Amino acid sequence: MGDGVSAALDRVESALGHRFANKDLLRRALIHRSYAAEEGVDESYERLEFLGDAVLQLSVTHFLFNEYPELTEGQMAKVRAAVVNERTLAELARTMDLGPLVLLGRGEDLTGGADKDSILSDVVESLIGAIYLEAGFDVASAIVLERWVPIVRDRATAPGEADYKTRLQEMLARLGLRPRYEITEEGPEHAKVFTASVFADGRELGSGVGTSKKRAEQAAAAAAADTIAE
Repeated sequence: MGDGVSAALDRVESALGHRFANKDLLRRALIHRSYAAEEGVDESYERLEFLGDAVLQLSVTHFLFNEYPELTEGQMAKVRAAVVNERTLAELARTMDLGPLVLLGRGEDLTGGADKDSILSDVVESLIGAIYLEAGFDVASAIVLERWVPIVRDRATAPGEADYKTRLQEMLARLGLRPRYEITEEGPEHAKVFTASVFADGRELGSGVGTSKKRAEQAAAAAAADTIAE
């Protein structure tokens, strides 16, 4: 394996937060069918993609089931559909700069395959499948949730769903209190993640994360409302 290929695989592993013992498995997760056809490779990433999709769906579903007991089956299905889709997966792939690392056939490469949502989303799922095969469900699910929890919380507390900030303000008003929010942020400009903490009467009631300040505050308010309700 050449130094250039090794460096590329290292970048993928760093982006995922997982070091592969089986580098061939990692490489297979990046092989598009056009490259496999041109280079005479036996298998592309498509089977791994199929497996990774199942791991992703189950991981997000399990998180929604445990973290949002107030959501109905239909609401959980809507949130999951909003976060496990081609566009969201492709956006995540771009934050990890996966496009240049996908192995494409010459024709697919010339037509911009490295930045196609369909290919980028497939590669994210294939990498999840590869991690599952090598390290098992718990490791793969943890890596999924590390990246998807902020997105899930965004959608679960999005406008049109429950307005947790208003609900919390009303709950605290009955106690003669008012909420105060503190915000921190991290990550590059194109992929910032915000963390909000909400306080009342000198006590932290809850915290939450989101891809905007507003959504982080909604997630924090939801956690605080649960704390008060208990």
